[in-house]
Order: sequence, then C-alpha cells, then structure tokens
Amino acid sequence: MTAPDRFLLVTGLSGAGKSTALKTFEDLGWETIDNLPIRLLDRLLDNPEGDGRPLAVGIDGRTRDFDAGRILAKLEGLRSQGHHAELLFLDCAARELERRYSETRRRHPLALDRPVADGIAREGDLPDPLRASADLVIDTTDANTNSLQQMLRARFAEGVGGVPTLSIMSFGFSRGLPRGADLVLDVRFLRNPHWDDTLRPLTGLDDSVGAFIAADPAYEEAMTRIGDLLLMLLPRYRAEGKSYITVAFGCTGGKHRSVHVAERMGRLLHAAGFSPTIAHRDLVTQKHGTPGDDGKGRQGSKASGV
Repeated sequence: MTAPDRFLLVTGLSGAGKSTALKTFEDLGWETIDNLPIRLLDRLLDNPEGDGRPLAVGIDGRTRDFDAGRILAKLEGLRSQGHHAELLFLDCAARELERRYSETRRRHPLALDRPVADGIAREGDLPDPLRASADLVIDTTDANTNSLQQMLRARFAEGVGGVPTLSIMSFGFSRGLPRGADLVLDVRFLRNPHWDDTLRPLTGLDDSVGAFIAADPAYEEAMTRIGDLLLMLLPRYRAEGKSYITVAFGCTGGKHRSVHVAERMGRLLHAAGFSPTIAHRDLVTQKHGTPGDDGKGRQGSKASGV
C-alpha cells in the first residue's frame, strides 16, 4: 500500500476558486477529487493501488454529509495516523461572489432555484470553523484565475522543503492594500514617471522607466536599506516557522515605481539564495478570468518568476 505523501483538503466559500485550485494541483501532478463524501476519506487514503502522489480533495457546503466539526475531527485523525494532512481555505467577500455568479450566470449550489444572494447568505457562517483552523487561508476577492494559480504554484510546488515560500508583489494604493501581505513597503517617495509624457504609457518593466526612477537622489540608499532589511528579516521568519512570506511594494497606481522596485528586490533576493515569485497585481497586460469562473472574463495582472 502506498499512501499519498501529502494530503490537502481544499475548502472554502462556493465561488471562491476551489475548481481553479484543484485544476492547478492537477497541473502540478497531484491527484485531485472534488466533493468526496467525508466518510470515504479513510478508504481513499488506504487505497492499496495508490501511487504515492500528493492528493488534494475538494469539499464544500454541497458535499454530502458536510459538517465542519466532523471534517476537522477527521483531519486530526489522519494526522494522528501519520498522514501529512493540511487544510486550505479559499475565502472571498460576498459582494465579489455575487458579481462572479452574476457574470458567469452560474447557479449557487445552495440556491439552485433562488437568487444568488440567498445561497451566499445560506452558506453564511457554515464554514467558519474550517477557516479558523486552516493551515493556509487565501482571500481571492481581489484575485483572478491567473494570480490564484500563481499563488498556489508558488506555495505547493514540490522541492521547496523547509524553506518558506517567498512572494514579492507590486500594487497600487489607489486600488487598495493587498490582502495577505506580511510586509508592505510604500515607494511613493521616489520620483514618479507618470508625470513624464514619454514614460507614462510604459511600465516599471521598461529600462527607461527604471533609469528615471533610479535617478532619484534617495534611490540607491533606499534600495540598499530595504534590501538589507529583507535580508535580515527573512531568515528570522524562517526560524519562527513561517511557511509563506509575502512582501508587497506599493506606489500610486501600481504601474511604475512599485513594479520596478519589486523586480529589483526579486533579483537581489534571488542572488542571495532565495527563490521568490514576483507578481504585479495592478499591471494589467492581458485578460484573465476570475477564480470562480473557470478562466472567463476579467482583466488580471502579469506574473513572472525570479
């Protein structure tokens, strides 16, 4: 018998991105199953024909015999039996869930013959104990399909070992603070390319924009001090057992200064032996879908690895 070397229970609010998450795990080589009845978990894990691959099981309010307390007890039982079992919770604001269901014209699983808002309200606090006990909570309110996939790949790709998963992101304060960031650094003190007519259409990925920002008298000292701060803090986070670290750099619109600084810090950390993933939340370059709509219809951000 070959039990999975890693077991992940994927749950959360309906429409928050569970289908996208399971598809991403499948792309990573995991075995995935959706809406498996809780009573069948033991039988699945004890399958003598298992090949040892990591296993992700999706479960939510529509799953037969769904009960948060029973799920947590089952998870704890699996851990006591020696299984590497974790719980991932996908969260999302109600207003965004309603928008996703409206755009895709999908029916909420708990309101098949009623308005979507009724299903969202009916689900209500049902999964709260799971959210509180989750090993990892990802809020997808401001995420799209592409960015959620990037986050999951960064956190669950094999070969990371005991090293924390490090994400560097840029964002614009005009669109709100990023959810889930551990460190937020404001780089609006740097000179702004937006006020240069030739640079305004470009982004922080362009060399001319980078040169303009780097000409700021405070630039080099600021970059050195920020880099030193990160190089000091990241090992401390690791020593404290933190598994996921997100460092976010913000400017006004998320197009120029924060993008450039995120890329520079990514290179610095990569040279120092880290393996950061870089994502530019508000750098709109192509269309991607939202996590709850299987890849249809919303503009998203460009992500690149370092």
